[in-house]
Parts: sequence; structure tokens; C-alpha cells
Amino acid sequence: MLKPLFDRVVLRVKEEEEKSIGGIVLAAAAQEKPQIAEVIAVGPGKTTNHGTLVAPTVKVGDTVVFEKFAGSQIKVDGENYLIAHESDLLAILD
Repeated sequence: MLKPLFDRVVLRVKEEEEKSIGGIVLAAAAQEKPQIAEVIAVGPGKTTNHGTLVAPTVKVGDTVVFEKFAGSQIKVDGENYLIAHESDLLAILD
């Protein structure tokens, strides 16, 4: 499994429906990139200039909304993940 460093988080992006509201199947190019993901792993946090460790706000299992072009995509054991900085996350969904 991936173990993120510093203030990074590993996300599993939720797959979007491939049909429009009217039931029309959309081509991959016409679909927007999903921006909702599940947090799979969290780094220890970010160290300030004074040496203090700031713990992350999110935890494993949280569902989050992230910025549209955030992070780096990676494939591990056939599964796609997104590694992003915690600052790229916009909200936690309840």
C-alpha cells in the first residue's frame, strides 16, 4: 500500500455515471473529471518553519472534494489512485 509523506493524502477517485440525465451514454472525452474521492491514506502532516508538526485535518475513510487539476495519478496493483497535498482538498462531505 502507498504511504504518503508530509501533508499528502492518497485518494481513490469515485467513478462518475457514464450516462447523462436523459440516459444518453457519454463518450469519455465529454465527461468531466470527478472531483469526489475517498481518503485511503494520510501522511503525518506538514512541518512549519519553527519545526512544529501540523497534523492533517482529514482521516482515512473521509469522502472529500478536491480541486479539478489536483495531485498526481498513479496506478498500483491495477488500481488508480490520486496523490495530492491536503491543501488541494476543498471540503469533507458528511
